[in-house]
Amino acid sequence: MIVIVLAFHASLAYLASTPAASSAFDQAPYTWQAFPIVDAQRWLGLDLFCAWQDVSLMSLMFLLSGLFVAGSLLRKGSGTYVSDRLWRIGLPFLLAIVFLSPLSYYTAYLVRTADPSLAGFWKQWISLPSWPSGPQWFLWQLLAANALGASLYAVAPGFVVRLGRLAAWAGERPLRFFALLTAASALAYVPLALAFSPWSWSALGPFSLQLSRPAHYLVYFFAGCALGCHGVDRGVLAYDGPLARNWLAWLAAALASFMVWAGFTSMTMPSWSNAAIIAQLAASLAFPVACAAGGLFMLSLCLRFAASLRLWILDSLSANAYSMYLVHYVFVVWLQYALLDSGLFAFTKAAIVFTGALTMSWAISATFRFTTVPHVLAAKRAISSAA
Repeated sequence: MIVIVLAFHASLAYLASTPAASSAFDQAPYTWQAFPIVDAQRWLGLDLFCAWQDVSLMSLMFLLSGLFVAGSLLRKGSGTYVSDRLWRIGLPFLLAIVFLSPLSYYTAYLVRTADPSLAGFWKQWISLPSWPSGPQWFLWQLLAANALGASLYAVAPGFVVRLGRLAAWAGERPLRFFALLTAASALAYVPLALAFSPWSWSALGPFSLQLSRPAHYLVYFFAGCALGCHGVDRGVLAYDGPLARNWLAWLAAALASFMVWAGFTSMTMPSWSNAAIIAQLAASLAFPVACAAGGLFMLSLCLRFAASLRLWILDSLSANAYSMYLVHYVFVVWLQYALLDSGLFAFTKAAIVFTGALTMSWAISATFRFTTVPHVLAAKRAISSAA
């Protein structure tokens, strides 16, 4: 998944639909928070790729993040589990927003101001109505989902077993799981999308969220908990199960449902509030279907191919994925900034940014793991023993 995340962010500067970088750094609507760099070179193909990933990628990441929650809660209990999550998610989130976010968004300041000084940037940065967190929004929402899961386990330990029963009910029937996931997602997503629009964001300090999706992401997180409780190599996730065997069918379903969603969504643009209510409802209902189909296709692809390819490079990617997620955005936006004056085709630029960001974030992560992580773990154990 980290490879797709990097490809997604590497492409954002080159979307045909992105407005030109005309807004000032310190004035609303602060579109630079989503698009720090906007290049003159554009390509519609990257719009389609990013739209498809926007529909299902982050939801799938919440699902994958939930896979091992049930087992950890059963082993550690709620208190220790939350403490571990604060170390693994909360502390990196804090460090990332304090140090990496300003470093990333300095590029957005440079292309929108005549004063390139760090002092000028910092003055405008601390005057912003919220503290931009960039891709790190995922971390605080994931931490909140983990805290909610631990709280539910503390007051009703049986909820883990009931989640496992849901996954057992789906068994090795991906269509049954798809229907259950889509229905739960629709109940969580559609009312909020109709109330706030699918695109609206809000922020309190560094805690930003897309108003239509918090409950939807929780559905996927607890769907992952259910699958993990049943067994990460059983049922829907069986390596040789129907989901893995029928990956081409899920590709077709993902493409078809995405096109339906895109068609209905195009009817609500450029102004969601002025679109007909039937178009809003159709677009909102199409999203959970496309999201579930796209997510299950990516799972089927991984089960069919990645699980059978025991290559060291895949093992290294998996081991370094979290650290790469934390640091990759700095490399992405600075590479996009460096290529601004180049006349290369948009896809070529995106490929260069992707390759460079992948290489550098991977190298930084691997170096950090072998030189720093052992000392951090030792310090954590010492603190736990002292407590």
